[in-house]
Amino acid sequence: MPSRRLRNVMITIFVIVWNLAFHYESLRAFYLDPWLGRQLPKIRFLFPPAGWIMFYNVDDQFGYAEVYGVKEQMTHLIDPHDILETRFIGFDNIQRNVLSSVLSTPMQKPFCRFLERKFPEFDRFLITAVQVPSITQQPRIRYQRVYYDCE
Repeated sequence: MPSRRLRNVMITIFVIVWNLAFHYESLRAFYLDPWLGRQLPKIRFLFPPAGWIMFYNVDDQFGYAEVYGVKEQMTHLIDPHDILETRFIGFDNIQRNVLSSVLSTPMQKPFCRFLERKFPEFDRFLITAVQVPSITQQPRIRYQRVYYDCE
């Protein structure tokens, strides 16, 4: 039994060290370097340049869509989870910014029809595009405009 215990201890140590290195490398370039004002050493051959985000393009700016229902000239923000319901546990399409796909021109008419069927209590819908120009420099600044109107 001592060899099994030693094996488990070694695995635990490896997992802890790997997690520390993984999180260090994930945070190093975008957060630790600017915070400390200098370039920290990189762990070679271990992680892609963007760390835990892997092969996604990470930018300082981002955008998303919001949907408002209009009833008696009052606007109501509709929760994206009510619009795109998923039955999968641990899988959140909203966090993956799937709702932004409704901003494309070919999706506008089908999405309006979908909203009218799903939320008959509203007279019309406003789909807005929200743009955050710099999440690190000015995180509270957002530009929002009505992208299209479902009448």
